Amino acid sequence: TNCDQETAHALRMAGATPEVVHINQFISGKRRLEEFRILILAGGFSYGDDIAAGKILANELRSKLGADLASFIAKGNVVIGICNGFQALVKTGYLPGDAAGKQTFTLAGNESGRFQCHWTRLQREDSACAWLNGTDSQWDLPIAHGEGKFWPQDAKRLAALEKNRQVVFRYQGDNPNGSARRIAGVCNARGNVVGLMPHPERHVQRTQHPEWTRMEKKNTDPVGLQFFKAAVRYAERLS
Repeated sequence: TNCDQETAHALRMAGATPEVVHINQFISGKRRLEEFRILILAGGFSYGDDIAAGKILANELRSKLGADLASFIAKGNVVIGICNGFQALVKTGYLPGDAAGKQTFTLAGNESGRFQCHWTRLQREDSACAWLNGTDSQWDLPIAHGEGKFWPQDAKRLAALEKNRQVVFRYQGDNPNGSARRIAGVCNARGNVVGLMPHPERHVQRTQHPEWTRMEKKNTDPVGLQFFKAAVRYAERLS
């Protein structure tokens, strides 16, 4: 991907000691998922988005790391998919479900028919992702994608997602890609696997916000940094 370094930087700011590990190192057995407590599939354009955004990465995760990833998730470890990583997790079936290979949602092409690259405002929902409790309810984050329309297999799946409190973020104002019910991010039923289309790693310093010079200075961290700090705190409790 092309957002790995920014994501690692955000994790360091949050107090973690991240490593950027190529998927082939996990596939070859040189590295093991069990060495870690957080796995982040960073944003970017894995495999050039050939076939469909995140599809080839999803196929590799499912066919070559399926058992290891399922075990990692079952132990309660944190898995985060950002943009392309979210697309991959949805296409493996890990989001919003728990079983690989059972894809029930997709991330389709934006309704606008074009790449969308701008800042958006999100509402953080009261969701099953309990480790985000205590973070701001309103989030400003940038998006950069051509295939971000979150869409269900059928209305029944969407209703279950809402009932189970698996919607983590919704777009406020404009719906930039036409996602069902303005959904921008979801989690699995347990809350330890989370995916979102906006980029939290791009708002970890207040000066990254396009209107930072006109905003009231707060004593809280930017929402992107809140996101990563919350993930690190949760993972530390698992150790």
